[in-house]
Order: sequence, then structure tokens, then C-alpha cells
Amino acid sequence: MTTDLQLNKTVSAPKKAVKKKKRASSLDRRKARAGWWFVMPFIIGFLTVYLPVIFDSIRYSFSHIKITSGEGFIIENVGWANYNEALFVNPNFVRTLLTGLGELAFDIPAIILFSLFMAVLLNQKMVGRALFRAIFFIPVILATGIMESIDSQNLVGTMMDDTDGIADGTGQSTATDIVSAIDIERLFANMRVGTELVEYVVGVVNKIYNIVNRSGVQMLIFLAGLQSISPAIYESCQIDGATAWETFWKITFPFFFNDTATTEIYTVIDSFTTDSNRVMKFIAGIYVQSNGQEVSSAMSWMYFLIVIVIIALVSAILSAFVFYQRRD
Repeated sequence: MTTDLQLNKTVSAPKKAVKKKKRASSLDRRKARAGWWFVMPFIIGFLTVYLPVIFDSIRYSFSHIKITSGEGFIIENVGWANYNEALFVNPNFVRTLLTGLGELAFDIPAIILFSLFMAVLLNQKMVGRALFRAIFFIPVILATGIMESIDSQNLVGTMMDDTDGIADGTGQSTATDIVSAIDIERLFANMRVGTELVEYVVGVVNKIYNIVNRSGVQMLIFLAGLQSISPAIYESCQIDGATAWETFWKITFPFFFNDTATTEIYTVIDSFTTDSNRVMKFIAGIYVQSNGQEVSSAMSWMYFLIVIVIIALVSAILSAFVFYQRRD
């Protein structure tokens, strides 16, 4: 009798495991279907609105459009002529592209470091913490939609973007150049700091207005990563006598490094596609010129491919250091 009971138990155990697997798989399928329903409006909009526009843009970059007398147009295939004109005939596209890439290489680290610094500060327990978080996120709201066009028309924004600034009789800009290299050199006179670092610090201080405006989303991502760390870990570090510097590099930074990778990818895409981007402004200026639609389409696709390559390189570099914990 005992052997029969043992056999029945051994036979019924796998059946329970199979039932649990079936329940888990059915739950996963329901979650997957819910995810598809969630992204379905975007997929429909992309297939019906954006995909035809993308196809036409690619076709126009290899074509020449002739306007006929009957208010129509004829599309003639010209091969790589538009790309050749953008790269070798137009004297300003390559120069603007290189200058824009240099500015982005300068701005992106500054935005990430500033947002990380402010997220660490705003994660501390203090009076009015929610208010300070809202204040730093306000520029993100102001930089979207109709608020951006309203903000671009105000006097303060115009003076901040104006290269001449406010005339004060000295011949220098009082709006964009908050500090000069001479001021920073005096500050770092006894620290043996190189001129490259001095120029970088000067540029960051003079661009602090734009850096703050473009750091709101990154700050929220870092805050979410910081709040996901268990307070018990910090308590154990304090018991062991770890300093704040050691706690940051040994506990805080490794725990939300995945959020750092997400923030860097977001910052790269946002910097390359913002309306204030130098290259985007140049391509938009070419588009409004006579017969500039075809050349601007070719410039846009070259710029798009460069952005994709940079994002792929950044993702490949960060994937070597990002650790994703498995949840079995």
C-alpha cells in the first residue's frame, strides 16, 4: 500500500507542475496581447501616416521635381545627384554637420552630469523636495508644443539666444558669455589645469540655460533609479563606516547604471532631433529654398544614418557594462 501511495504522489506532482506552467504561459500570453493593444494606435498611425511620408522622402532624395504648367509636377530619377550636391557642391552642409556633431559631443556629457547631480540632490530628504522637483521639470513642459513657440517670442529668450547680447559699452556679450576663459584661468591658476578643461568649463557655464532646459526628463529617470534602491543597503553601509563618496561609487552608481544607459540614449536622440539643433535648422533652411526639397531630403537621410550609427555605437559600448538581473 505504501508503494502505491508513493507512486500516486510522484505521478500527481508533475501534473501540478504542468498546470502551473500552463497558467503562467496563459498569463504571459494575456500580457503580450495587452501590450499589442497598447501600441496598436501607434502602429496604425505609423503604417497609415508616417510610412508613406518616409517612402516619399526617400524617393524625393533620389529625384528631381519639375513643376508643370497645369499645376502638377513630374518626378525624374537623378540617382545620387542630390547626395553629391549636398556633400561636394554645397559648401556649408559638411561644415555645419561637423560643427553640430562637435557641439553635441560637448553638450551631451554636460546634460547627463548636471541631471545626475541634481537628481542626487533632489533625492535627499529636505523641506519642499516636491516643489524643487516640479521647478526643475517645468522647462520640459515649456519646451513642448505651443509653449515652445510662445517662449521663443519673449524678450528674455531672444536676448539669451542673441549673439550680440545687451550692449553695455564694452563690446562683449552680457547674455551668452556669463564667464570668460580669463575668469576660469584665475580660478584654476594654482591647480595646474589644462586649457582644454578650462574651455570646457567656460562653455558649460555659458550654456547653463540650455542645459537646464534639456535635463528634466533625464532627472526624472535618475530619480526613479535612485528611489528603487533599498534604504537597508545604505543603512548597512553606514554601519560598516563607508563614506558618502564610497557609498555613491560602490552602491548608488552600480545600482542605477542601467538608468544611466537609458538616459544617455535618450539624450543622444533628443539632442539630434531638437529644433534648436544646428544641422536641423540648416536642413530646414535648404528646404524652403527654390528646388531645395530634393537636396534637403538627401541631407536629412544622411543625417539620419549618422544618428543611427552613433546610437548603435553608444548602445554597443554601454551594453558591455550594463547588467540586467534575471527574474525567474
